[in-house]
Amino acid sequence: MIRRAVVYNPEAEHDLAALYEHLAVAASPAIAIAFMRRVRTWLDGFDIASERGTPHGDIRPGLRIVGFERRITAAFLVDDTQVVILRLFYGGQDWEDALSEG
Repeated sequence: MIRRAVVYNPEAEHDLAALYEHLAVAASPAIAIAFMRRVRTWLDGFDIASERGTPHGDIRPGLRIVGFERRITAAFLVDDTQVVILRLFYGGQDWEDALSEG
């Protein structure tokens, strides 16, 4: 079994912070914290069985996409030593245009 480091791009960290703010206002800080803990636990679990999700090399080389609780779309890359969480999209945001190169 291969274990890889999980690394968050600054854009993914921004996405997490924005999601927390949205949920804290729309629901409550307690609900936002609980949801964010589940998201972080799920993402940190990419260290094992990293090559999950659907490949989307047509959009960006090496890009993989996977969903979480039918609310979040995670975009990430996998190499020999790490998983790079590129971005997180909430509630149907257009991830294809946001991740297209060029």
